[in-house]
Amino acid sequence: MNFELLKPDKSTIIFKLREKKLDVTISSELKAEFLVLCQSDVKRLIIDLSQVDHCDSSGLSSLLFCERRMRENNGEVILTGVADKVLSLIRIARLDTLFKIFPSVEEALDLKIKKQVK
Repeated sequence: MNFELLKPDKSTIIFKLREKKLDVTISSELKAEFLVLCQSDVKRLIIDLSQVDHCDSSGLSSLLFCERRMRENNGEVILTGVADKVLSLIRIARLDTLFKIFPSVEEALDLKIKKQVK
């Protein structure tokens, strides 16, 4: 699995997934990585999905796992750069009410903009 991590401040991590598919082929490895990242000192985990153009139920399960771990630690998960096809799946599964979704990492970092994707 190919990804990049950035830490713009003490309590924020940006996880940029550098894969075309968020599916069963990487979901186990992704959950293991989220387990490491979702610590009590991390309050905001921004997951950049701008390179992902396909997602299946295993991929959604990985995102839900991450959201649950972050919620347990009083943190939040923010999704950015979500392709239309993936966003459609998120909406069908009614997960758009669970995640904050922004067009870009920059907009997620500047929460004053509040241009959440609806």
